[in-house]
Amino acid sequence: MEEQQKPTSKITLHYGVILGVVSILISVIIYALGMQYDEDWKSWIGIIAMAAIVFLGIKKFKEFNGGYLTIGQALKTGVGIALIGSIISLLYFFIFVSFIEPDFLANKMALGETKMLEMYPNLTDEQIEQQLEMQKKFATPAIMSAFALVFSLFFGFVFSLISGFIQKNEPNK
Repeated sequence: MEEQQKPTSKITLHYGVILGVVSILISVIIYALGMQYDEDWKSWIGIIAMAAIVFLGIKKFKEFNGGYLTIGQALKTGVGIALIGSIISLLYFFIFVSFIEPDFLANKMALGETKMLEMYPNLTDEQIEQQLEMQKKFATPAIMSAFALVFSLFFGFVFSLISGFIQKNEPNK
């Protein structure tokens, strides 16, 4: 009798929760260090963490599946991990901007204005106002969360695809 393939849901949930918790820990540490407005550090650390956790989750799926893994299974597992991790991380983000640092978005806007003036000192007042209005449209928790979710799913897909190609081992038919 052929051994039945294990469902991805258990692994996806487990590693998705790990990714979500790691993302929150990264955010808390960055906030404690006073670096919450420096997105570069947080983004790179988060991307590296996601890549590692997706890779490990796919590896665990392969172990549970008798050493076999297809690209489709890798994509399903990895994107699922990214989705669950993102949802957990976004829940924390809503708590953060609502209760922990309610001025976060306003401070981020002010920082964006300062950076814009440094990069483009010759902008007219009208151009500055147009840019600030555009930033305000995108500086809402819902819009930022939507972009973060798409970003996470995209990178989850890419890391899953890479992990799938590295770990692929399809059974002989």
